[in-house]
Amino acid sequence: KVNCVQFNEESTVIVSGSIDTSVRCWDCRSRTSQPIQILDEAKDGISSVKVSDHEILSGSVDGRVRRYDLRMGQLFADFIGSPITSVCFSKDSQCTLSSSLDSTLRLLDKETGELLGEYTGHRNTDCKLDCCFNESDTHVVSGSEDGLVHFWDLIEGSCTLTLSVGKGVVQSLSYHPIQCCLLTATEDTVQVWGDDSDEATTQSPS
Repeated sequence: KVNCVQFNEESTVIVSGSIDTSVRCWDCRSRTSQPIQILDEAKDGISSVKVSDHEILSGSVDGRVRRYDLRMGQLFADFIGSPITSVCFSKDSQCTLSSSLDSTLRLLDKETGELLGEYTGHRNTDCKLDCCFNESDTHVVSGSEDGLVHFWDLIEGSCTLTLSVGKGVVQSLSYHPIQCCLLTATEDTVQVWGDDSDEATTQSPS
């Protein structure tokens, strides 16, 4: 079972994370169905992967965030403890953000693994929920199992905004790379939130 997939920046490689504990890389230009690389250091299923210029970031149910530096051929691992549900890089590539099933987001220095901040107040004990940075790296954002989306100030750690998205679990979200625009997804609804956070454009499957 594949839990997550991601293109690299050039869209030439697909990176997948699976319940079999492996991260696999696939060459989009090749006709073979075999992966070009298998990263199998995790001890439990892979829940999230993100790809940068030369790095792969993965989160695992074994409670570890792993960063693979493909240029240097090195692996860096940070132990969180609670099962990881989502990981991402900051826009400036200096930090990583992870979400876990203890209802906590953690900001880590990418190079040293130092814990720079923790963000709480949302509910995440059962489901795989996304977390991300806003377009300017000033806030961190997470869905919640109670139909809310929480925004925290990156430096202060205080919750600055709570959006009421719906009654269900807000499982997936994505921030626009350069604009103040957020996508959220619940069980049957996708919403687009802009500068006026009280209003959203809603799309539901027909």
